[in-house]
Amino acid sequence: MNTAKNLLFVALALPLSLIAQDRYGTRNGHIAFFSETSMENIEGNNHKVSSVWDATSGAIQFAVLIKAFEFEKALMQEHFNENYMESNTFPKAEFKGKLAGVTADQIKKPGTYEVTVTGDLTIHGVTKPATAKGKVTVDANAAVSAASDFIVKPEDHGIKIPGMVRKNIAEEITVKVRLNYEKM
Repeated sequence: MNTAKNLLFVALALPLSLIAQDRYGTRNGHIAFFSETSMENIEGNNHKVSSVWDATSGAIQFAVLIKAFEFEKALMQEHFNENYMESNTFPKAEFKGKLAGVTADQIKKPGTYEVTVTGDLTIHGVTKPATAKGKVTVDANAAVSAASDFIVKPEDHGIKIPGMVRKNIAEEITVKVRLNYEKM
């Protein structure tokens, strides 16, 4: 009887362990954004980005705490959190979608793969469809990293820029995502 229970447990657990081998995650990814205007440049960096990617299904998720963005000037950070992002009301941004262009088998060997990510991006409580090109790289030590650059328009997510500082903030913000994944 114990042998039958052990075999049943192994039969049920084996698929779970195989699936888990194709999941990757990080809690210290990096997202930066850059706003360039003739009046001023603004850059924010967040090194506490969480992401999970299932290489088998392509499902990918990100979660970003808004207050974790850091700026060169403390006043910029304060205005970002209080006046624009309203981070007490909207504490995080999220992305849920699919990554296409690389398979679970491909990431078992070194290479760089052109990928496309599609899904829903939620910023400031507003969810919009999003698509971005990127790269997934596997190095000789089997380390997996991902990178993507894309554009976000503040008004697409209900972020209001007061008229008196409108010239200080770009209408299109460049966002850069850099992740070093670990096998989960």
